[in-house]
Amino acid sequence: MDELHLIATTTFGLEACAKREAAALGFRQISVSDGRVDFTGDIAAIPKANLWLRTADRVLLVIGEFEAVTFDELFEKTKALPWEDWILEDSKFTVTGKAVKSQLMSVPDCQSIVKKAVVEQLKMKYNVEWFKETGAEYKIQVGLLRDKATLTIDTTGPGLHKRGYRPYVSEAPIKETLAAALVELSYYRRDRVLYDPFCGSGTIPIEAALIAKNIAPGFKRRFVSEEWPQIGESVWKSARADAKDAILDVKPEIYGSDIDASAIEDAVHNAKRAGVGDCVRFSACDVRNAVLPSEYGVAIMNPPYGERLYADDPDEVKALYSQISRLFKDNKKWSACVITSDEDLERRFGRRADAKRKLFNGMIKTDYYQFYGEKPK
Repeated sequence: MDELHLIATTTFGLEACAKREAAALGFRQISVSDGRVDFTGDIAAIPKANLWLRTADRVLLVIGEFEAVTFDELFEKTKALPWEDWILEDSKFTVTGKAVKSQLMSVPDCQSIVKKAVVEQLKMKYNVEWFKETGAEYKIQVGLLRDKATLTIDTTGPGLHKRGYRPYVSEAPIKETLAAALVELSYYRRDRVLYDPFCGSGTIPIEAALIAKNIAPGFKRRFVSEEWPQIGESVWKSARADAKDAILDVKPEIYGSDIDASAIEDAVHNAKRAGVGDCVRFSACDVRNAVLPSEYGVAIMNPPYGERLYADDPDEVKALYSQISRLFKDNKKWSACVITSDEDLERRFGRRADAKRKLFNGMIKTDYYQFYGEKPK
């Protein structure tokens, strides 16, 4: 099969992280635009990308891209694409869509037209009038941006943030993909100590441990494209075998604490399911009583913002943030990385952040502040 064009979709602000990951995986012709990283690879790139991309939302296979300003144009150009290369006679497929700043702004009409075009093309190819839809599933997506249509098939299924280790979650949990990005952006290394004093159900410490041990984030889950005959079971088996061989026999020093004892119980269970229960230490502790676990280290935290938790008591949130700043003002050898919507965080810390990046935590606009500590001797 020819070189495939793939897209890794991302949350706004995480494109650079996903680009670095794609480059490290050896993918080719990498380019970045808002909310997506385009790259190319052979058929093995589909399982490899799904297993290893930590900060992307999903992996899409591009079938075609073209300009379309009329429904007739959308129909004819969609029909001309090689759908038979992927969708077989017994396949079941659906069409979803979105449109931004395009003349064709009716998403339901675009979905209907694309579905009809694909059906007509496959009828001609297979010489049938009715499809059994008993085989593998293919989810077609039509995206229109400034009159450019992109037709893709989703290779992932449930989003890549669903690692499979987190049946237990605390209130207002952070997504696994964003947690992994916070770790990557902090420049954490496996030989350093990491601590999260607001760990909730353990997502940030667990993602840090997965990175430290080089465990593929998708290793414990399934993907929709595993059922596709075009890829084949042997390709997926090989990709999973490579991922297993890549796991490092190391034991990083990672800690997490939270005031909610029941959340800590969930975190312990989640870490075990993720395969990192032996290297993440959790404890129930109020941040006001927190003690940093070593002389040097990096703290990564997602404290309450007020928008989701403690919304009726803003003074409690302010007091909490003041305590965070005091903890790290007295510990110059620690780096503190905080994702928050609090625009006064630098004032509370009494210094400008060494790095600051705009990110979205769900629908909440936040900043990721990084205050660097002294380097270990």
